[in-house]
Amino acid sequence: MKISLTAATVAALVLAAPAFAGDPAAGEKEFNKCKTCHSIIAPDGTAIVKGAKTGPNLYGVIGRTAGTYPDFKYKDSIVALGATGFAWTEADIAVYVQDPTAFLKDKLGDKKAKSQMAFKLAKGGEDVAAYLASVVK
Repeated sequence: MKISLTAATVAALVLAAPAFAGDPAAGEKEFNKCKTCHSIIAPDGTAIVKGAKTGPNLYGVIGRTAGTYPDFKYKDSIVALGATGFAWTEADIAVYVQDPTAFLKDKLGDKKAKSQMAFKLAKGGEDVAAYLASVVK
């Protein structure tokens, strides 16, 4: 009885966990669109992806509190999101890149929220998020 209860508990947890199936290899290719504004630079200075500095460095973005990368000037809405304690997950990044302003409006409950990121990635957001998670492992 104890074994079946444990198996049932594990099964319930697995089924309740959000499914996230991004492909890091596809995301690496898709990230070419992102490097127009973003780079991925490790803390030791190693350039994983040399990109522009229009957007913040995306190394370690998964788990980072929104709007907190040092030495980057964020707009008010993303800083407000971070002030709520919001930290990026792969799933959130996948949704954010589809429509950054809509994401902020939804998360903040503020119709006037705006994103500094004008680019929208219609497809492949889950792959880019998986790639970003993979580069720090």
